[in-house]
Amino acid sequence: MGQRVVRVNELLMREISNILHTRYQAETVETSIVGVDVSPNLRGAKVFFATHGDAEVRHKAERFFAAHHAHIRRELGRVVTLKYLPHLDFIYDK
Repeated sequence: MGQRVVRVNELLMREISNILHTRYQAETVETSIVGVDVSPNLRGAKVFFATHGDAEVRHKAERFFAAHHAHIRRELGRVVTLKYLPHLDFIYDK
């Protein structure tokens, strides 16, 4: 993996966490972003999240990301300058 991809992974993880814990604090208080894996062409990214709680908290987080992934990507585009802003896929990480 190239050094640029590693830096983009870290940048996206930090900024997505910041967006979630400032704009969506009430909905994502039990959710943590644990990693981001950007594709080599920077067009797609898998965002791995974990929850602190039972299965109901996990399903609530999955529903939240399904409903708000486009808005999170839009907010991310305002703070991160890349030629291509990757499409975000939120995946639960055990």
